Amino acid sequence: MGKVCTLSEAVARYVKSGDTICFGGFTTNRKPYAAVYEILRQGQKDFTAWGGPAGGDWDMMIGEGRVKAYINCYTANSGYTNVSRRFRAAIEEGKLTFEDYSQDVLMLQLHAASLGLPFLPVRLMNGSGLTEHWGISREEREKMDSVDNDKFVYVDNPFNPGEKVIAVPVPKLDCAVIHVQKASPDGTCIIEGDEFHDVDIAVAAKRTIVTCEELVSDEYIRRDPTLTRIFGMCVDAVVHAPHGAWPAQCYGYYDVDGIAMTEYDKASKYQDADDAKRQLAKAAEKAQKAADKDPGDAKAAEKAQKAASAAKGAEDGTAIPETFQDFLNKWVYSVKTHEELLDKVGASRLISTKNVPGLGYAGKIPERTC
Repeated sequence: MGKVCTLSEAVARYVKSGDTICFGGFTTNRKPYAAVYEILRQGQKDFTAWGGPAGGDWDMMIGEGRVKAYINCYTANSGYTNVSRRFRAAIEEGKLTFEDYSQDVLMLQLHAASLGLPFLPVRLMNGSGLTEHWGISREEREKMDSVDNDKFVYVDNPFNPGEKVIAVPVPKLDCAVIHVQKASPDGTCIIEGDEFHDVDIAVAAKRTIVTCEELVSDEYIRRDPTLTRIFGMCVDAVVHAPHGAWPAQCYGYYDVDGIAMTEYDKASKYQDADDAKRQLAKAAEKAQKAADKDPGDAKAAEKAQKAASAAKGAEDGTAIPETFQDFLNKWVYSVKTHEELLDKVGASRLISTKNVPGLGYAGKIPERTC
């Protein structure tokens, strides 16, 4: 079976603590969640992450303290959370070493990595705050082997004397983790729909793990070479993981699980029970101050009463809301394998996310009585 192995074997063999690593997909699209959950279960940490357009995948890694440095353009579960909550909390609390590039520059950096370029000249970001403000200072950078010493450098355009362009560093990826629709045992992959940055990181990384919806024969994948996107020589491990992007969507196969995304949005407001108590107490205090300013405002008084009730329920332990830690305990740590996770999600729920042919998303065809 060539490079085919279990998810546990692939992560144990090819994901190392301290790696410079990138996940494929785009916010809620074709994210390699099955592999992310396995990394969380196995405990690898201290990652330098090139997040790309990230979502709950890197939000979970950040919330669990697995990220040493985070290089990103934005992190959001599109349509559910505008800014992922554990990422935002880590930034606000000063707990995350973070550098910000624009999305166009970051995607080009990943492409430059696939080309083996030493650096990348761009006109983008010029005149923006992204050149004025560094998330990681030069002093911090010089202490980190996995991060270049400069966020960018102004250089002369040798073909147009006097013109300045921005030279940005190119990531040196140890590991890439990607979810695709079809893969063969030799690692050749078919990606349907947008490729995002997946092909680039598969080429650029020293080690690449691919999880797939369908494991197909080498003979099948050779029938139409125009469909293949990732060359087998770029791939180290192939894992058959149906619904491996859950709760994100996988183009042509299934839609986002809105129930899970909404649950995560609410749960990730709070790191754990103690954090929920602190936040709800603070919200109650704020609501009460607003009500006190205008004693005649019935809505403000009602809001203050509800906030006080929520804070009291959390404090005495009778009504603690679900937290980020609860979500991970429920969906990640309570199971040993991806297959156990699918059993826990349930067949009917997974079927409800199946794409309707012709629509491209999950939905219901209008029924008519005969």
